Amino acid sequence: MSIRPVRHSDLHAVNALYHSVWWPQRSAEGWAWLWSNPAAAGRNAPQGWVIDNGDGPVACAGNFIQRFWQGDEALYGATGYSIVVPPTHKGRSRDLVRAFVQQTGCFAKYTFNANARSSPLYKRHGMTPWPPPTHDIKLSWLVDPLACLYGRSLRRVVDHAPQVARLLGEQLAPLPRLLSGRLQRAQSRLPATVDLLDDLGDNSDYARFWDALRREGRLVADRSPAMMRWRLSDPDLTVPPLVLAHRADGRIDGFALAMLNKQTPLEPPILEIIDLVSLESEPSAVQTLVEGLRILAPTLGAAKVRLQTVSPNLLQALGPLVDKARQEGGWGHCHVAFDTGMQDAGWRPTPYDGDYSFCLRPLPARASAALRLTPAPAHRSAVEARA
Repeated sequence: MSIRPVRHSDLHAVNALYHSVWWPQRSAEGWAWLWSNPAAAGRNAPQGWVIDNGDGPVACAGNFIQRFWQGDEALYGATGYSIVVPPTHKGRSRDLVRAFVQQTGCFAKYTFNANARSSPLYKRHGMTPWPPPTHDIKLSWLVDPLACLYGRSLRRVVDHAPQVARLLGEQLAPLPRLLSGRLQRAQSRLPATVDLLDDLGDNSDYARFWDALRREGRLVADRSPAMMRWRLSDPDLTVPPLVLAHRADGRIDGFALAMLNKQTPLEPPILEIIDLVSLESEPSAVQTLVEGLRILAPTLGAAKVRLQTVSPNLLQALGPLVDKARQEGGWGHCHVAFDTGMQDAGWRPTPYDGDYSFCLRPLPARASAALRLTPAPAHRSAVEARA
């Protein structure tokens, strides 16, 4: 069996591997979108690798190129994603991780989404648990404890009798008739400095926020309006992402991006925080944005709000919200292989820097119609008037 870069002709087999582990499969349009990543243009980087037994792929790993900026200098990193190695080919994951780590032209090769079983594997290939103080921390704020408890109970049943999973089907999906009308009312309860952001244009308030963030000089993933529009245009999303802005003195100084994730058919939806960032001058914006997400989460049918990648700076900015959160994880899900000296470049990763925005399991399509949030004009005007 050989390892080689993945090809378009492999995608049916890759989807079958995803299906075998209950991961979401991509449509043809979804694959075309993912492989059109603007950051990878001209980089000659593989879209991933497969183990081929002569009849096609029997194991796979994805490779996503991310552009970063440090002032006016563009840098590139790579995040691995969706490694699937069936038990019949145990041990071949080493080949996939080795190919990923050995690629050139990236200041960092990383994963922020390792599970407990795969975590030790990355350490054996020169990837370091990082950031050191927070590489094993995930924070979640409960919204519906009973739904979470019910989902965990179903998982325990399936752990003992896996054949029951197919019989149970999709559980705990939000019902449109129960959510209808609640979303707009929830917007009126957002903090006074927070509103839904619907303009990511090149001349928007968001564009000016991005310019200010870059001028700070720290190493940040590309959040330019063009890149953000592309990241939010995944055709396989059933529910549009939730985008919040924090404003002060008439300008955006903080930004949050969240997506609904139904981790398995048996568990309730989770509102996953994909990005959470503020200007250095307004670190308190982070807390206010999280409070806004916690207000909106129940109206979206989410059982909890979760943040799966945390830097030490972000942990500090969250302040008292850390004590209100449950800590998940604990095995060390963030690992990085840095080029020499780059571990001290001041990178503060969020889930946006990794694979979370395109590897979540979307809600069933039937729930999506009631979950399309649009900014309420009255609330937006009030925010602008107060700013």
